[in-house]
Amino acid sequence: MSTTRNKKHPQAPPPDRQETSSIIRRAGIVYGLVVLLGLVIITQIVILQLDSELKQEGRKRSLRQENLPAVRGNILANDGRILAMSLPYYELRLDCVVAPDSVFTTNIDGLAAALSRFFKDKTVGDYKADLIQARKVGKRYKLVNPRWVSYTELQTVKQFPIFELGQYKGGLIVEQKSKRTTPYNRLAYRTIGWKNADGVGVGIEDAFDVYLRGTPGKRMVQRLPGGEWMPISSAVDEEPRDGMHIVTTLDVDIQDAAETALREKMMENPVFEAGTAIVMEVATGEIRAIANMKRRADGNYDEAFNYAIGMPTNPGSTFKLPMLIALLEDNHVTLESTIDVGHGVWSYHGIQFVDEHRGLGTISVLQMLEHSSNVGFAKTAVKAYCNGNEKQFTDRLYSMNLHKPLGLQIKGEASPTVGYPGDKVWSGISIPMQSIGYEVLLTPLHTLTLYNAVANNGKMVKPKFVKSIQNKNGGVYKKFPTEVINSAICSPAVLKDVYMALRGVVEQGTARGINDKRYTISGKTGTSQLLFDGVYKDGKIRKPQPSFVGFFPSEAPKYSAIVVLYAEKTTEALYGSKWAAPVFKSIADKLYIANRDWPVTADTEPYTRAEMPLVKGGRKAEVENALSKLEIPSKFLTKDTPWVGVYTEKEYVWEIAKEVNRDELPSVLNMGLKDALFLLENLDLNVRFTGVGRVLKQSVAPGTKITKGQHIYLELGT
Repeated sequence: MSTTRNKKHPQAPPPDRQETSSIIRRAGIVYGLVVLLGLVIITQIVILQLDSELKQEGRKRSLRQENLPAVRGNILANDGRILAMSLPYYELRLDCVVAPDSVFTTNIDGLAAALSRFFKDKTVGDYKADLIQARKVGKRYKLVNPRWVSYTELQTVKQFPIFELGQYKGGLIVEQKSKRTTPYNRLAYRTIGWKNADGVGVGIEDAFDVYLRGTPGKRMVQRLPGGEWMPISSAVDEEPRDGMHIVTTLDVDIQDAAETALREKMMENPVFEAGTAIVMEVATGEIRAIANMKRRADGNYDEAFNYAIGMPTNPGSTFKLPMLIALLEDNHVTLESTIDVGHGVWSYHGIQFVDEHRGLGTISVLQMLEHSSNVGFAKTAVKAYCNGNEKQFTDRLYSMNLHKPLGLQIKGEASPTVGYPGDKVWSGISIPMQSIGYEVLLTPLHTLTLYNAVANNGKMVKPKFVKSIQNKNGGVYKKFPTEVINSAICSPAVLKDVYMALRGVVEQGTARGINDKRYTISGKTGTSQLLFDGVYKDGKIRKPQPSFVGFFPSEAPKYSAIVVLYAEKTTEALYGSKWAAPVFKSIADKLYIANRDWPVTADTEPYTRAEMPLVKGGRKAEVENALSKLEIPSKFLTKDTPWVGVYTEKEYVWEIAKEVNRDELPSVLNMGLKDALFLLENLDLNVRFTGVGRVLKQSVAPGTKITKGQHIYLELGT
């Protein structure tokens, strides 16, 4: 055997401990560096992420979505004429850094001069310094002037130096706004009403705000240094939806007649501090006019408070109508029954009742109403109801809905007060006091609603201010039908009697001063005294409230109306027959002239005028119909056309043919607004107007070539 097979190899020596430790340290360092590098990378990633999130959050905080107001709907008269509308106006802003230095430096003097001439509020130097400073600090959304400009003014402003370059080269930013305007100025202003930015409002503007205001749109805006918010672009995220139109029952011409008659009468005596006049269509309850006049510090009168619906007072003698209905309905009297009123003075439970017309002696119940005898009504009421029948009388008043609010379409209605036996204020004199219109509180509109029921064959209908809601293209969204409050306030036999009695008041009673041969009026005068300092009279001092309420023409009533005047403390005797009835008559005359198809009396005389009136141009058929009704002679020049212009001379109204060409703008000068709008809007023109009366100016000359959608502005006046 070989000796080498069993030979052992020598073993390797063990590693040096110091070398092993060195290797471990180097490996640890490398590992530590790797970990540190990883931590650095992770930290950087976190920092970048946080920075991104912070920047994104910052951008979010500098952006927001804001509402873009919708165009508020119009309020229209019953024939479509506009009573309130939102006209477009424009706010001018400037991005001061857009224009190049050369353009800005060269044109800043010219721009400052143009702005100073246009706005007339600052000097050229002030405007120049202001714009230079704004550019220096980098203003991107500077308000040029707080005043909004009209569309016509905007076209002028756009021609100013720098502005003429537009938004992207000159920096001009135009923000469209809308301003509420009433084309007929203060006509029916308190009833049309208003709504402010804080949500406070009155009248139709407030009551129908949910329909008028529309739905706002949405757009993104960005916060600029200094805190201003600027639209990111001209585009919007969501377009606003315009509001609906409210069609009222008001008639512009009747409203104007009521306001004019009321104001002129009150101007005759400075003792009158306020007054109201209401005209209602008998069959429907639609309010054709509602005038509310309050004296201002300068002595003129203006719409400031809705007395018609918000002023409950003692109605006085106009309340003798429901008293008469009660007496007749409960079979206590007939019109032929007699009562002795003596010399016109009678005392009951320490209260003295006095007649204005003394010494009537024994009179019939019919004459008792015709002469408005306080003694007669008080004595008859005591005899009929102050013997345990008090509730019978009050229940009769309640059956005529005199104790309930009317539930009007607009806010502000005051509740009526009609005492009931057992109430805290009820006393032994309540019945006779109520019989002459005291110890009850009614608003003028509530009193009118009762008289309107008599004119409407006993049917009491709710007064109505709005008859429909239209969407923006004229389609009917909602209608408001006539609402019946009480189908019969009394029996047909009693209705016939009171009908006769109210006519007698005008024929031979206290209102005979307004009796007219041309048409018939029925109604009742009233003269009540209002409380002041807890009394009705202090010596000879009192607060009179003259009134008249009735309807016409009597044979087939079309309109009912009431006039109430409110005086301050005075020693004067102010009677309804002298002060309120003439206002009523003036309104009725205007309506008679416009409605010659009324039933007339046998001895009616043709209506004549002392001088030729100013007649508006328009549709030929309507112009000639008006001239015919008013019996105004006219002559026609040139060929027959659907449209005519007019001018007046001493003896004739001349009608002149008016040609209408769809390619050229026609003249609408001297036309009424209704016809002018009809003519121009049928040519696809956008019409805006200011003022009241006939068209005095049009912004585009007649004969100018027109394009669809072109804007034209009309100025109306008298």
